[in-house]
Amino acid sequence: MKYFKLTLFLISFSFAANLYSQPYTADWQSLDQRKIPSWFRNDKFGIFIHWGVYSVPSFSRVIPDGYSEWYWCNYNDSTRHNYKAVREFHDKNYGKDFSYFQFAPLFKAELFDPAEWASIFKKSGAKYVVLTSKHHEGFTLWPNEQADKSWGRPWNALTNGPKRDVLGDLTTAVKDAGLRMGFYYSLMEWYNPVFLRDTAEYVDKVMIPQFKDLVTKYKPSVIFADGEWIMDEKDWRSEEILAWLFNESPVKNEVVVNDRWGKTSRKTHPCTYYTSEYGSGLDKDVIWEESRGMGQSYGYNRMEKLKDYKTSEELIIILSDIVSRGGNLLLDIGPAADGTIPVIMEDRLVSMGKWLENYGEAIYGTLPWKHTRQWSKGEMPVIDGGNYQTNYDITQLVKPGTKAHIEMFFTKKGDNLYAIVPRYNPQIVIADIVTTAGKLPKVSIPGLNKNIPCRLDKKNLIVDLSALKPVDLPFGSFVLKIGNVN
Repeated sequence: MKYFKLTLFLISFSFAANLYSQPYTADWQSLDQRKIPSWFRNDKFGIFIHWGVYSVPSFSRVIPDGYSEWYWCNYNDSTRHNYKAVREFHDKNYGKDFSYFQFAPLFKAELFDPAEWASIFKKSGAKYVVLTSKHHEGFTLWPNEQADKSWGRPWNALTNGPKRDVLGDLTTAVKDAGLRMGFYYSLMEWYNPVFLRDTAEYVDKVMIPQFKDLVTKYKPSVIFADGEWIMDEKDWRSEEILAWLFNESPVKNEVVVNDRWGKTSRKTHPCTYYTSEYGSGLDKDVIWEESRGMGQSYGYNRMEKLKDYKTSEELIIILSDIVSRGGNLLLDIGPAADGTIPVIMEDRLVSMGKWLENYGEAIYGTLPWKHTRQWSKGEMPVIDGGNYQTNYDITQLVKPGTKAHIEMFFTKKGDNLYAIVPRYNPQIVIADIVTTAGKLPKVSIPGLNKNIPCRLDKKNLIVDLSALKPVDLPFGSFVLKIGNVN
């Protein structure tokens, strides 16, 4: 009898322990009970990296959605707006008989230095990095048997091209630099033979084991899923994948995932963060991230000229706008096929890092204030927002003109209000200030040891900057730190 009771106890204990260790079942109602880890909303700024076989031709027209990483699809799909340009370029420079597979051995990454990359990312002020582990072309940047087997050819970075585990090497370097590492992962693959023959077999035999291999080996802090739009989340078995990720994976407590898990899953699940793409993001009450390149492409596009790249000052305005509305910026770079980061991209990152060294406290760990921005007087411009290829440019809306313009962006941390001001004026007026216990706000500029005079005029805070010299404000934009604000 004692043995029987002991057996029942052990069975019950084991069952209870299993329930405790796996609290999420494979359905959205359960998965949505998992909160997004707080580090993500605090870190604010990450680096996206699009790098793969498409980095060899590195070609697209410079237009909205002129994504060079879509080279293979653009060549084959006559409905794509880049079809004609890519066809003409490819046939002229490589020949009609030159297949996309022949680019892979040319993706050599012979100058790839992961420690140097990680050093640049560290200097940029970014807190996390997201690398394309596999784009829609199916080529994996880590040694993966499902890639080679399903394609029937060497189709990963160890068996073709670089002949090394570039993903693993970069992961080690990024983590050694004190940054978090994450991965973009495409659910679908354009021309994978298994995918074309039987999508259910592809999901079961290729995608799921491949995804688990990636997560188990390299332990990412971020999973940026993509390629979800062609099938429903049930067909991708997304709930099952996320249940494994949140219950059993080695990163179950830290990992953050985006919302691209099926054509019906976007913007509806609290366990995922919302993604916008060259868009305007969302409002301050939703956890979201905007991703974009410095030009019009994610992958390196040799057709982009200096005029097509945002300046570092414009990128700081973009970051400030996004953070003021509660979002993160995932800023993309597209390395060349040889493994070098284009100098213009490195310059932009390092310049942003210098600004963040001075003013990062207005970005990291902040929350939106009651007002995200302050407009000047005048007719308001028409702003048509959205989550994809928004038709307005925030960097133009801060410039004075015939209509109202944005005078500053706001963030908040404790009782400190931060006003991120795009350009110097000898007098700055901040409206609708309510102080803590009637105290006069204390105004300072981070990194500058000078008294900043101010006074209250009803609810307007008037800040006098007339005594400052150009050397005091070495960047175009600067930050006012205002204490004692509700």
